[in-house]
Amino acid sequence: MLLRRLTLCSRIPLDYPRHVCRLLARPLTQVPQGRAHGSSFAHRGELRRAKRIVVKLGSAVVTRGDECGLALGRLASIVEQVAMLQNQGREMMIVTSGAVAFGKQRLRHEILLSQSVRQALHSGHNQLKDMSMPVLEARACAAAGQSGLMALYEAMFTQYSTCTAQVLVTNLDFHDDQKRQNLNSTLQELLRMNIVPIINTNDAVVPPPEPNSDLLGVNVISIKDNDSLAARLAVEMKADLLIALSDVEGLYNSPPGTDDAKLIDIFYPGDQQSITYGTKSRVGIGGMEAKVKAALWALQGGTSVVIANGTHPKVTGHVITDIVEGKKVGTFFSEIKPAGPTVEHQTEMARNSGRTLASLHPDQRSEIICHLAELLTERKEEILAANKMDIDLAVNAGHLPPAMLKRLSLSPAKLNNLAIGLRQIAVAAQDSVGRVLRRTRVAHNLELEQIAVPIGVLLVIFEARPDCLPQVSALAIASGNALLLKGGKEAANTNRVLHQLTQEALSMHGVREAVQLVSTREEVEDLCRLDKMIDLIIPRGSSQLVRNIQRAAKGIPVLGHSEGICHVYVDAEASVDKVIKIVRDSKCDYPAACNAMETLLIHRDILRTPLFDQIIDMLRAERVKIHAGPQFASFLTFSPSAVKSMRTEYGDLECCIEVVDSMQEAVDHIHKYGSSHTDVIITENENTAEQFLQQLDSACVFWNASSRFADGYRFGLGAEVGISTARIHARGPVGLEGLLTTKWVLRGAGHTAADFSEQGTMKYLHENLPVEQPLAVQRDSN
Repeated sequence: MLLRRLTLCSRIPLDYPRHVCRLLARPLTQVPQGRAHGSSFAHRGELRRAKRIVVKLGSAVVTRGDECGLALGRLASIVEQVAMLQNQGREMMIVTSGAVAFGKQRLRHEILLSQSVRQALHSGHNQLKDMSMPVLEARACAAAGQSGLMALYEAMFTQYSTCTAQVLVTNLDFHDDQKRQNLNSTLQELLRMNIVPIINTNDAVVPPPEPNSDLLGVNVISIKDNDSLAARLAVEMKADLLIALSDVEGLYNSPPGTDDAKLIDIFYPGDQQSITYGTKSRVGIGGMEAKVKAALWALQGGTSVVIANGTHPKVTGHVITDIVEGKKVGTFFSEIKPAGPTVEHQTEMARNSGRTLASLHPDQRSEIICHLAELLTERKEEILAANKMDIDLAVNAGHLPPAMLKRLSLSPAKLNNLAIGLRQIAVAAQDSVGRVLRRTRVAHNLELEQIAVPIGVLLVIFEARPDCLPQVSALAIASGNALLLKGGKEAANTNRVLHQLTQEALSMHGVREAVQLVSTREEVEDLCRLDKMIDLIIPRGSSQLVRNIQRAAKGIPVLGHSEGICHVYVDAEASVDKVIKIVRDSKCDYPAACNAMETLLIHRDILRTPLFDQIIDMLRAERVKIHAGPQFASFLTFSPSAVKSMRTEYGDLECCIEVVDSMQEAVDHIHKYGSSHTDVIITENENTAEQFLQQLDSACVFWNASSRFADGYRFGLGAEVGISTARIHARGPVGLEGLLTTKWVLRGAGHTAADFSEQGTMKYLHENLPVEQPLAVQRDSN
């Protein structure tokens, strides 16, 4: 019954009692907080607060490629998004094109049908030769198509229990005060009744546009196309946001499709001189220049504007909702210009300076890292003062758990350890970029080398852990990579000081901009969209952070691990002292770390032995909450709480205990429930240990050692950019070597591929000699 009442909503007359319509189309979620009109939003993130929104659909968005008929798929997805936002409690208005295209389709069909009937009657047969299609006048097409366009909107919105109303306007309606007041009153009433107004110019009667007569000021705007109509309407109705959908991604600095055209993320008044406009759209009477003028006019009137693509098949279904959520889509018009560079500009600066960094001599890169290590100790008072500010803010806010506060805190000892690690990286930098990995003499005077080179531009995202910044910076410098850093806001003051020191060290060889700290209001998801500028993303933080980035980074490789479900297997032949020591360290030293033990596997023979009792007593003494796996629970009359999932990363003083019958069963269990991070066997049987090490397919596999050893610093790498459980590129703790890739260099003397048969080439490729051996001893191919 309720569904029937909802589907009837679009048929309710405008004079129907207001409270009844509200009841039938009640918003599904809380109404967003609006804002005082008069100034536009300064940042994209504030668009989430937009309550009254105008969506302008350009002709290219709603019209098919043949310009006869509507693009129904695109229109349906747009209607779905508008209805969803309306049901969230926002006030949605649509300014639409499409009446001419819809009418042209109808009239063409009618004319063809009429011509075929007449020709058949006059000729006596059904020959349809020499039929010509007359030129269709736009006003007639609009008159024929307007009713059908509105019926289509009504049918689509009805599927979402959303009411609609048609409003046709002309330029005169805005110049006559009484008509303008009537229009405003009508639209206000429709919005109060939770109805979506569908607004269009009355193309059946509208006069042709007057040249050079639009956008004459805040109070006067000529309605000569739907761009100017949408802008005027948004200002008149005091809308928070105007979304103008077109057939391009947004505003470019030059015509889209040209070699140097770049999408402008944020456009500011006064930037018009930097834009070169192209031709207008294939349909409609407006163009990008008209859109920009209308957008700036609306911005001046207090309405925020975004111009975006409404035709791209991969984004059409969520372009409007993405914009309202504050995501980086299209071009955002803002009156407030940020003090610093945009993240796109930062990335370009990093890439350009990074290429210079890669071309430096290894000794020069080592000098930069050593100087940074010196600055960490020389300027420790400045660093610690900034860190204290961050800690005080976090404590007062009260939202950081103790483990996160421990990560956030720096001390003189931590800074000294950081400096030691950086000096280790400086030594490793001597033999990294440019190192020859393979050398082959393919033929006489034709030498092939495989050389280690930087990956390019790295984006490292880390949470409240400021010691990560100098570590990752040093690794990037050593490997010749450009670096973008996005740190957690909890460590903003510390990160700022550490980044300043890093750039001070880089300045000694003129590559200051190679490491950039993203301190703008950029969302992580927006950074992950820079697939043409960033070569690798490395998240350092919680498993949830890593998973979010892996989902968001659709076009950029991500190096990391989504979970750290680490196991410790206690074999039947394990040493008591080693078991207690290793299990305690693996679980209790730093339970929030990704390399902390989450599941303890115990051989069946250990149950009801003194060793088992000692393990349980130690865990209880350390306040570790125990969860029982299915097999372990079956042995107990009164068991601990049953585990909800064997794939749980607790990240706290909690762990699961499970029983296995053999080493092989332990391996099978880890393969089934583990995350390929770090797994440990404790045993005195060397054969059992070797089988475990060989069979288990994890990034780190240890024998009689704590899982907490899975760390770049403990591995002697100096530092790590993260731990990877991926199957390609680097695995485990990733240090300097993991930030390098290779390229092939061929030095010839006029050789061509036609000089060699396939078999001949393969023959000599199989005769490569180690790099250490001189080229002179390699055999020539001829």
